[in-house]
Amino acid sequence: MTPATPSPATPLEVTDEDSAASAKPGTPKGSESRSPGRLAWIRFKRDRTGVISAFVVIFFFVVGILAPLIAKLYGKDPYTTYGMNIPGLLNEFNYPVKPNGGISSDFWFGIEPQLGRDVFTFLLYGIRNSLLIATAAALLTTLLGVVVGITAGYLGGKTDYFVGRVIDILLAFPQTLFFIAFWPVVMAIFVSPEENTPVWLTVTSLILVMTAFGWASIARLLRGEVLALREREFVEAAKVTGASPARIIFKELLPNLWTPILIQATLLLPAYVTAEAGLAFLGVGLSDPTPDWGVMIQNGAKVYQDDITFMLFPGLSMVLFVVAFNLLGDSVRDALDPKTKR
Repeated sequence: MTPATPSPATPLEVTDEDSAASAKPGTPKGSESRSPGRLAWIRFKRDRTGVISAFVVIFFFVVGILAPLIAKLYGKDPYTTYGMNIPGLLNEFNYPVKPNGGISSDFWFGIEPQLGRDVFTFLLYGIRNSLLIATAAALLTTLLGVVVGITAGYLGGKTDYFVGRVIDILLAFPQTLFFIAFWPVVMAIFVSPEENTPVWLTVTSLILVMTAFGWASIARLLRGEVLALREREFVEAAKVTGASPARIIFKELLPNLWTPILIQATLLLPAYVTAEAGLAFLGVGLSDPTPDWGVMIQNGAKVYQDDITFMLFPGLSMVLFVVAFNLLGDSVRDALDPKTKR
């Protein structure tokens, strides 16, 4: 009897068991068919620190967006001088009569010395203004850095050399000293010394100045990435097929740059929050009576020896937001690039 000859296996037939066996150890079942974005989302959801930080960050943004509604339901605003209008709230030294900054059922976070403004609503609007400035500056900085960095890296030559020197100058520039020294000069150009500086002009100037000095780091990073990517085979293949530079940038380069762009953007926003608060504390930028984190800390620093309550709420809330956003940025980085380990 002739032994049965085994039929040759069809090369294209791969069973589910073979797919599971060929998958790398530790890879979730079915993940081989998921997109990189889906896999990053799965990795992020498993990071408890990142999820908790995301909820904290979302909470602050929701509070900032809904600050007028919360203040209306609360029944107070950040500008009314309740201590001067309502007898019995301040003593003869214009300090709250009640302990802990005058915290009570009517004033949840107490009232300010001297004027007696409500600290809770002042903090709500301070969060709103600080996040508005920091978010706008971070978005503009990221956009400008992406455009300049990709353009310099793709074009190369004299353009790359010129952009590189500008980046070197900006990174070496003492930004804080520039703000302090030239801010009054810049404001005097638009507003006469006899007039008060409009809040919108101060906010716009802060956003533009922080953007002008902040794009260099992300542009340098993306320039290096593009210099490496433009020599890859898929970019050369796109050039051979006659693809335009715009198509190569948007279809070939940008999809490979989203990870560093997102990571840099998550690092920029908390840095701008602290920078804007620091400038307000130093008297450069927003000033009293405009609510702001830095303005609150500046006012609290004047009376902290008598009552630290006025520095406690803005200080803790700002630290909590910055720490949460930094942890969120670390979690996003780990989810997008699992090779990096904290």
